[in-house]
Amino acid sequence: MVLVTGATGILGRVIVLELLKRGKIVRAAKRKSSNLDEVRHSFQFYTESPDDFFNKIEWMNVDFEDIDSLKSALDGVQEVYHCAAKVSFHPKDRREMYHTNIEGTKNLLYACENSSVQKFLFVSSMAVFDGVNEDGMVDENSDFNPKFDHSDYAVSKHFSEMEVWRAAAEGLNVTIINPGIIIGSGNWNSSSGELFESLRKYPFAMSGTSAYVDVRDVAKIAVDLLEKNIFNEKFILISENKKFADMANLVREKLGIGPVKILSKSVLKLGYAGNLLFGWAFPPLRMINKVNLDSVTSNNLVSNQKIKEKLDYQFIPVAESVDFHLKNYIKDRRPKPGA
Repeated sequence: MVLVTGATGILGRVIVLELLKRGKIVRAAKRKSSNLDEVRHSFQFYTESPDDFFNKIEWMNVDFEDIDSLKSALDGVQEVYHCAAKVSFHPKDRREMYHTNIEGTKNLLYACENSSVQKFLFVSSMAVFDGVNEDGMVDENSDFNPKFDHSDYAVSKHFSEMEVWRAAAEGLNVTIINPGIIIGSGNWNSSSGELFESLRKYPFAMSGTSAYVDVRDVAKIAVDLLEKNIFNEKFILISENKKFADMANLVREKLGIGPVKILSKSVLKLGYAGNLLFGWAFPPLRMINKVNLDSVTSNNLVSNQKIKEKLDYQFIPVAESVDFHLKNYIKDRRPKPGA
């Protein structure tokens, strides 16, 4: 049996489906408040038999603060895909991110001790990498540098990785994946699921570059890595590097709306000054901090060479990924008759 945490998230649900397609028995961890109807609905984008696959899932409410709850979820489980996480770049979410991402991972790994679990895959983030290789690209050797300023999310993921490596040193077979911005369908109002809504709504873009990957690629690679018993390594999972403006215009053109304008450094400096002066009174301004501005104006390129060579894998091009998932977004967001 396989346990997937964060199984209602944009990635977790597709990993669940990928496992089911390969004949695995899957237990899916969720919160009591999770919307399973929305997950069931999104399966239609990835399979012609959404209900058949969805009905095979064993759903379980799991409390990551309760070791007994975690041990119950792990009963009879041989493999774990740990996708559950709080994703935010707002300072107000720092405590929740540290608690969910670091403590939640630590508790889950503690519950794995002396259990039936033999393999553990952890979904981390591109945010943990610092520096570039001799080719001027970010790769798996671009280690987190504690002397640099980081977002709270990056810090939470770094320390979560440290918990995973500790478990590896104690004998657990672990693998870490570090996806770029995930392009997927469903969960439109949360995490990277907000991508299309944000690009549709805002006619501005930052000057930097980011790395993107299709959720189907991430799910397939994650399952492949554990099936092939590839352990004690981490892998960057990205398809392409694209400027924020190019990505926004790719989406907006397909939606029939005008191109974005790139925000100038002077405008960003004004926003940063507004944060320093009035952030205490207007919480949204706190997003315009030095770390966030550096991340959206940086043009560092990311390498996917390691995973391509390891699995001889070819990623879905970003344009093809956008075309597929944007059609699903439009279909879901189209006003219903009589609405």
